[in-house]
Amino acid sequence: MFRALTVRNYRLYFMGQGISVIGTWIQRTTMGWFVYRLTGSVFMLGLVSFLSMIPSVFISPFAGTWADKWNRHKLIIGTQTAFFIQTSLLATGALTGFINADRLWPIVALSLFQGVIEGIDAPVRQSFLIDLVKIRSMIPNAVAMNSAMFNGARLVGPAVAGFLIVAVGEGFCFAINAISYIAVIVMLIMMNITYTPYVDTGESTFKKIKDGWRYSWGQFPIRFLISNIAIYTLFGMSYTTLLPVFAKDILHGDSRTMGMMMSFAGIGALIGALYLASRTTIENMANRMLLLGILVSVTLIGLSFSTLLPLSLFLMVIIGFGMMMQMSSTNTLIQSVVEDKMRGRVLSLYTMAFGSVTPFGSILTGTLSSRIGVQYTLAICAAVCLIWSLSGLRTLPKMNRSIFRMLIHANNREIYRPRDISISMKPEQISESI
Repeated sequence: MFRALTVRNYRLYFMGQGISVIGTWIQRTTMGWFVYRLTGSVFMLGLVSFLSMIPSVFISPFAGTWADKWNRHKLIIGTQTAFFIQTSLLATGALTGFINADRLWPIVALSLFQGVIEGIDAPVRQSFLIDLVKIRSMIPNAVAMNSAMFNGARLVGPAVAGFLIVAVGEGFCFAINAISYIAVIVMLIMMNITYTPYVDTGESTFKKIKDGWRYSWGQFPIRFLISNIAIYTLFGMSYTTLLPVFAKDILHGDSRTMGMMMSFAGIGALIGALYLASRTTIENMANRMLLLGILVSVTLIGLSFSTLLPLSLFLMVIIGFGMMMQMSSTNTLIQSVVEDKMRGRVLSLYTMAFGSVTPFGSILTGTLSSRIGVQYTLAICAAVCLIWSLSGLRTLPKMNRSIFRMLIHANNREIYRPRDISISMKPEQISESI
């Protein structure tokens, strides 16, 4: 389960990110509560989320190309430093009272700044995993361990944030996140990673982007997986934008209620990540991904009409498990089948489908909630995900055949080992067969 941690570079990355991601979850939880407290507007919640992610639509394709030709190690150090600066400015504004109900433009500006950094960081960071472990067959475990670390932090961060908001205020929560970036920057500097010198082919950046899109569209598994993550990000993951409203108005709680809900989702996600880490192959991963999509969609419909906190917390565990399996399985399958020369560009499309679609989901749910209410909005979004997963079941045979063909082409068959079949034969039968 923990074999990726035997690699020194990955172990350093895991420790640094483990600290930093706790801070990230504290900030994510705090930001939603902070904006809703200042404005009381569901639409504003969606707008801030939209602004923090929309730059990825324009930046990620270029970042994917940069990840295929530049030193990814140095790029990651640069983006993490930029995150430290952005979060420090946010913390300073909140602590000094410069950001308040009458002055919201700093949140808008800093959210856009965050989106620009994320647009560069996400595809580079996803491509960076292969540099850390080096062995292609270890990618599924590295991705799963990364998800386990992310969701372990998700278990701790929101709960801590819920209590810290009440105890010391939002500004200190933002400051904690800023400090946490120092850990990952130090660990990145301690790594020893070498790259083969890049050979410039003379092709323009736009042609490389076009080639990456053509490659992704021409491969059925990649095309389906990116579409799947886009649907679940647009309609399914947007439930996180509505959590402050559910916690305060539907369940009649406070910031601690919201922190508990996010933490219970983290429990489910952590269970799913550990399960994936225990797997040694990607066999039947596409099947499980679609079936769990059906489960999580039905559970989201149940959450939309739940008015009991214990029931909502139980449903959040299932939602966290199912959503994590969707995201991590998609990442693992793409990383397994893609050719190395296209890795950065394909993963830029993955991060666009995940990160760049999220703001549109936030705007969609924020706008729709202001018209028909958060409960009906979540139910409708979950129903769209359910219909998509049900329709995807008929593509499974084609999906599995195509995945295996791509693995053979990429010389990565050890990641998909069919079950051994033992055949009992008499000695004379063996001679005849030979």
